[in-house]
Amino acid sequence: MSLACILTPSTVRHYPRQPLPSTPLRAIEAARNERFSLQLALRAGAAQKIRVEAAGPDGWTVRVRRVGLVPMAHHNTPVMADPLDQEGLGEIPGFVPDPLLDEQEMLLPQDELHAFWISVEPGPGAAPAGRYTLAVTATPVEGPGRPLTRKVAVRLRDVVLPPRRDFQVTHWFYNDQIIDWYRTRLFDERYWELVARYMRNAAEHGQNVLYVPVFTPPLDGVKSPSQLLRVARAGRDRYRFDWRDVRRYIRLAREQGITHFEWCHPFTQWGVRHAIRIYEGQGAGEKLLWPADTGATSPTYRRFLEQYLPALKRFLDAEGIRDVSFFHVSDEPHGEEMLANYQAARALLRELAPWMSCMDAVSQIEYARVPGMIDRPIPSISVAPDFVAEQIPCWCYYCCGPRGKYLNHLFDTPLAVIAMHGLLFYRWPFEGFLHWGLNYWCESQTRNLIDPFATADGKRWPGWAYGDPFLVYPGPEGPIDSTRWEIFAESLQDYALLQAAGLERDDPLLADLRSFADFPKQTAWRLAAKSRLYARAARRQRRRA
Repeated sequence: MSLACILTPSTVRHYPRQPLPSTPLRAIEAARNERFSLQLALRAGAAQKIRVEAAGPDGWTVRVRRVGLVPMAHHNTPVMADPLDQEGLGEIPGFVPDPLLDEQEMLLPQDELHAFWISVEPGPGAAPAGRYTLAVTATPVEGPGRPLTRKVAVRLRDVVLPPRRDFQVTHWFYNDQIIDWYRTRLFDERYWELVARYMRNAAEHGQNVLYVPVFTPPLDGVKSPSQLLRVARAGRDRYRFDWRDVRRYIRLAREQGITHFEWCHPFTQWGVRHAIRIYEGQGAGEKLLWPADTGATSPTYRRFLEQYLPALKRFLDAEGIRDVSFFHVSDEPHGEEMLANYQAARALLRELAPWMSCMDAVSQIEYARVPGMIDRPIPSISVAPDFVAEQIPCWCYYCCGPRGKYLNHLFDTPLAVIAMHGLLFYRWPFEGFLHWGLNYWCESQTRNLIDPFATADGKRWPGWAYGDPFLVYPGPEGPIDSTRWEIFAESLQDYALLQAAGLERDDPLLADLRSFADFPKQTAWRLAAKSRLYARAARRQRRRA
């Protein structure tokens, strides 16, 4: 069999043992400034080196990347019988397509299915509405064979997507992983070059909130120091603060497109029992200001907070970012004992910093029912609609679960499901979404780096799911995107489209979105809904013109 190829939607994974799909992608609809993607799937009867190129209208940005394969030893639990809930049935254990490698050539193995990812940005700015053609060509580089060109029609609807409003998105960004993976000397110039690329990548994928490690985040064990704030002793229980690196981090992030900031949790995770680990200087020698078991509301930590919190407020005001900052108490408190600890820690912050509004990942609705306990709960998507039903303003999140029928962006979450994030986020009046892992590349609860191209569960399956710890891979000079990250970003454009259309959350168009587990999981449903939304948005924008 000679080389064969076909254009397909980007919402389908192509596994090596599968046959070449038989139904080609024939048409794409998009707004005038909407990023979209597609794939070229290839198979050959004999190994041969091929090159893939794509061409669009003048001025458009068209990028070609090879879809790499990474191992997945087991399905994420629970294993579902319906392929609409879980992809790769019959293919896993095996290799799953995920990293998007900046390569346009590959040695295509005999009788294996592989794919190239084509990302498209109409432009510059917003291209005129109309009908266009994209052409994708696969050319044998060595040996016999002729180039094969496949074309797809693109219709740009007369709609310009506005920036997304009033819905924040954060995936926790681990600066310690940048420092450890790239072996920088804390915040040396190499670090600043790299972190700028990761910040820009996050912003380009619709994330507008960035975690600020003013102190090393107390998340998932004791991590390598990544403390931006320089702290020096000025006497017994007296401290001096040097904000230069915090300032550089904030200003750099804003230059890369980040608009909001999430500040480090000041109390330990899963219990609110202790003060966090804060180092003299920035932690180069890991000399702590107090023992690691110092109490959360102890006099020692209270005296530190009495000095730090006013200094933080002055810094935020000087940078003009207090109104775009989010603050925490402690991550994922639960149970009666933690409730009391959380109350005490929150009361301390309220006393010392009454200007500070706090939010945390809290899925027990009892926490949110206590007056003054938590300003903005962030419940799991499994219970978040219950908070909305009680008219409790909140964000939503997922972490490690829920899985199965639920929305997620794991290795075996169908890409068509990942594409539903934006529509589902809009269905209820959530204020934002939080996920714990943008770039967590180490073994759970340790500092031991793993190879994310070989291990994607933090060595904790089944407790941790494959694909949960990260959405980007560490490339030699910056982030390597994943298929999941690209589709997630495209889904956030659906949120902006809904806003452009002025759709009410109870509109019949969204009636099929019953919960984060019960919603349409076919690409065709989403595309049909978007087609109707383009028409509504176009009429609305014409009326306003």
